[in-house]
Amino acid sequence: MKKTGLLREYFLYLAAVASLMVCTPLWASSGGLPDFTDLVEQVRPAVVNISSTQKIRHARPVIPHGKGPGTPFDDLFRHFFGDENGGRIQEFYDKSLGSGFIISRDGYVLTNNHVVDDAEKVVVKLADKRQFVAKIIGADKRSDIALLKIDAADLPVAKIGDANKLRVGEWVLAIGSPFGFDYSVTAGIVSAKARSLPNENYVPFIQTDVAINPGNSGGPLLNLDGEVVGINSQIYSRTGGFMGLSFAIPINVAMNAAEQLKAGGHVVRGWLGILIQDVTRELAESFGMNKPVGALVARVLPDSPAEEAGLKVGDIIVKYDHEDVNSSSSLPPMVGATKVGNKVPVEIIRNGKSRTLEVKIRELPADEDLSLSGEIGATRDAKIKRLNILVANLTDEQKAQLDKQTGISVAEVKPGPATRAGIRQGDIILKLITRMSQISNSSENW
Repeated sequence: MKKTGLLREYFLYLAAVASLMVCTPLWASSGGLPDFTDLVEQVRPAVVNISSTQKIRHARPVIPHGKGPGTPFDDLFRHFFGDENGGRIQEFYDKSLGSGFIISRDGYVLTNNHVVDDAEKVVVKLADKRQFVAKIIGADKRSDIALLKIDAADLPVAKIGDANKLRVGEWVLAIGSPFGFDYSVTAGIVSAKARSLPNENYVPFIQTDVAINPGNSGGPLLNLDGEVVGINSQIYSRTGGFMGLSFAIPINVAMNAAEQLKAGGHVVRGWLGILIQDVTRELAESFGMNKPVGALVARVLPDSPAEEAGLKVGDIIVKYDHEDVNSSSSLPPMVGATKVGNKVPVEIIRNGKSRTLEVKIRELPADEDLSLSGEIGATRDAKIKRLNILVANLTDEQKAQLDKQTGISVAEVKPGPATRAGIRQGDIILKLITRMSQISNSSENW
């Protein structure tokens, strides 16, 4: 009986040791802190360095007054400033560096849009020193994702994880090329999830304290299982250098964008057609709510899915497609991720009572169409791409002066259709004859 008991305890001990071996990650050291060496060796071959070349064009200034023909400095000033009738266009090339990672054996590479934006040539360098000129399959500025393709086969591929499973406080690792130093490795923890950043409304960013610097953009953020959970994209800094706040695009968002770019060259997002704002504590009390949650509808755009569904100004959206809307910033990613054409239940609070509306989601219009429909941010400029101008909302003084409540002022004009039409900086645009002609002020649109 004693031998049987001893044998039983021995086997239980072996089972406990085996379970610990199975549960302990490969990268965990005996001291309790993670050991990243094996992880780096596994993932490094799938990480790439990206260099892009952009052509910069600008006009040289005209010859200064009194320095033209007939002066001793004629030839000198002609060399630097062009002829007296005006400056001539000067072209030069600028190079930028970034990172990326391979997502398929046949050569598809993910990186940030801003790494390759306006690039005339993109070169991808692999860990084995091979270099390839890449083709830009597609890019999406709203999510800052770009999909590249290189002509190669049997490439090492990064393992894709699930950003939704990340937990605050979890160890993460970044590999990239900060300041051109290839395959630099930095580590830290997840500081927060679903962060909303200014001008980045469709991405619930992962915040970390992993050291990220220029050149890291587009590189992978990895968990302890060696899976890519994000794409390093931005930092918050008052100095231009790393200050402990870095932000990564969740890999789920990035892969969804990549699949759409591969299939059609652009990303389609859902659109509700409302302007929203945060619910403050004072507003929550006035609406009879226990705490400030949800997104307050500040405006319903005409002919929008929201108007068709019966949403009204003053409604507070507390649930979207059965998911809680904890703040106004959490709603845009939900709407954007909704498949166009789907009917979605939206729970609102109206006059202190809860009710549910069904909204049929349509496709989010292009940036320029949103600008024309009055969806320019109340405190920031917007660019109308088709005219190549930068515009801003009217100030209260301009409204009073013009006796107009709608319109936009021209902040900057670049060569293009607007200059040819005679539009100048400081002009006020009241209407554009297009699909959406009325221009007015706004806050945020979803």
